Amino acid sequence: MKQILLLEDDEGLNRGISLKLKKEGYEVFSAFTIKDARQFLEQESIDLLISDISLPDGSGMEFCREARAKSELYIIFLSALDQEVDIVNGYDCGADDYMTKPFSLLVLISKVNAFMRRAVKQEGQILVSKDIQVHCNTMQVYEKGEPVILSKKELQLLIYLMENAGRIVTKEQILEHVWDMDGQFVEENTVTVNISRLKNKLQTNAIGNVRGLGYLWTEKVRKE
Repeated sequence: MKQILLLEDDEGLNRGISLKLKKEGYEVFSAFTIKDARQFLEQESIDLLISDISLPDGSGMEFCREARAKSELYIIFLSALDQEVDIVNGYDCGADDYMTKPFSLLVLISKVNAFMRRAVKQEGQILVSKDIQVHCNTMQVYEKGEPVILSKKELQLLIYLMENAGRIVTKEQILEHVWDMDGQFVEENTVTVNISRLKNKLQTNAIGNVRGLGYLWTEKVRKE
């Protein structure tokens, strides 16, 4: 059973999300403070963290960075902070997705299910493009032999682009294959922000932007 850590100090909202996730077949650990969440994170094998940002004993973003340093879990932010800078900061600290309040519980559940489906790893495959290596079985990325830390979504985006090297993929295709969602329920700049972050982290020009059409990986890719 997949395990989810829910960090939300609003008791009613926490209870509602928890009940719905349990009905979906997940084991849910509810925390109302970072202190409690930290304890769950240390004691359990958490697959997904759903976290508010403004919490009684600190910042959910700081806890996100802490969790990301210790684990490969997925992270979804739920926050009333809806400015572009807030969303970008959320991704910058390691989140895989960011939902602004008020939000649809059904959409949240769809996102959770999508994350869990994507958690199935591709075994025994390495994608190589010039100085970049992606080890799909261990979900690790190296550039010139040095490890590159990516979020789950950034990694999935990189794999999707490399697997379609030389072909233009549209924003809609990226949302469908990487987020498992259509654009209706995703922040408008989600793809753009993640593409930009990926290019900056890899320090690569291999990701091309074809105005009005989409994106493509411009370098050759081989599988080992």
